[in-house]
Amino acid sequence: MLHFCAVADLIKRGGRSGRKQECLFRPLLVSMGSVLALSSRPGRQNSPFPQDRPHSRWDRRDGRLPNPGSFDGLHRNCKDVFPQQTEGVKLIVNKTLSSFFKVSHTFHLSAVAPSNYRFHVSYLQSDTDSKELDSPMLIGEMDSSGSLNAHSLFHLSERIRAKAVFQTQQSQFVTWQFETEYRGRDFTAAVTLANLDILRESVIMVAHFLQSVSSQLVLGGELVYHRGRAEEGGILTLAGQYSGPNWVATLNAGKGGAHASYYHRANKQIQVGVEFEASTRTQETTFSFGYQMDLPEANMVFRGMLDSRCIIGGVLEKRLSPLPATLIMGAFVNHRGDKLQCGLGVNVG
Repeated sequence: MLHFCAVADLIKRGGRSGRKQECLFRPLLVSMGSVLALSSRPGRQNSPFPQDRPHSRWDRRDGRLPNPGSFDGLHRNCKDVFPQQTEGVKLIVNKTLSSFFKVSHTFHLSAVAPSNYRFHVSYLQSDTDSKELDSPMLIGEMDSSGSLNAHSLFHLSERIRAKAVFQTQQSQFVTWQFETEYRGRDFTAAVTLANLDILRESVIMVAHFLQSVSSQLVLGGELVYHRGRAEEGGILTLAGQYSGPNWVATLNAGKGGAHASYYHRANKQIQVGVEFEASTRTQETTFSFGYQMDLPEANMVFRGMLDSRCIIGGVLEKRLSPLPATLIMGAFVNHRGDKLQCGLGVNVG
């Protein structure tokens, strides 16, 4: 995501109109991450362990090169190992209304940010559950302040996907983006159009391309282009990923900086990940180490992390069998800033 920061810096230098676009640009990053989670169903596209996950329609089982998956999923194996920061008290109640339709209620009491309530609804049909190519995937979420996040994914054909994202902050639109993705036998190409404003003569365009060079090596790139009244600019990022029997190494490098990650699966219970990020815009470099430990006999999963900013954290998830509930406990300590954050949550359903 370093290239997005660099584009935001270009917008910031664009003057008054540029500052308006920067406000619209920041929530775009969150939305693209949400669409990523949606598009990755039912499994990781770049997982080096095909025997541990169900086959999707994009897998090649005849010995030819596989599809490399999406550009946004290159670092996903490593990122899934790190714990998500928790704070305050959170209660999540999930209700399945049908095999495809689900709703959830989230109550969050926080001492750092304003407490809020979120209503989440999803209509999902995975590739393994649905035989229809045009079956949609729809996700919507609204909080107590009136802000809305809406995502949709449509299979236009066997290889073409269309995505749309809309985000509002209370009564004001802040993000609208559309993406088309084509997945060939051994490559993926995608184009995203975001925050198109004809009156302000501004637009953000993102183009992705990934190619499977061999069964282990994937190469590709990303081009981000922004046009506004004050100025226009583009940033090119090159990417590569090499997969071993139980590890994955990924590198993104461009004008905005570099992002490298290494994921290793030691055994069925332990997974580790290492991340390195350097930004030319902020002149900052961070190094992070994370691990995940699965204890199926105890119905527990523990994730921990340590980074170069002297932040140590961990999250424990415990399934409360036979109850349909999961207890989540987490704590993060910033030794340099002398801060402590603790969180407790219960996920029902």
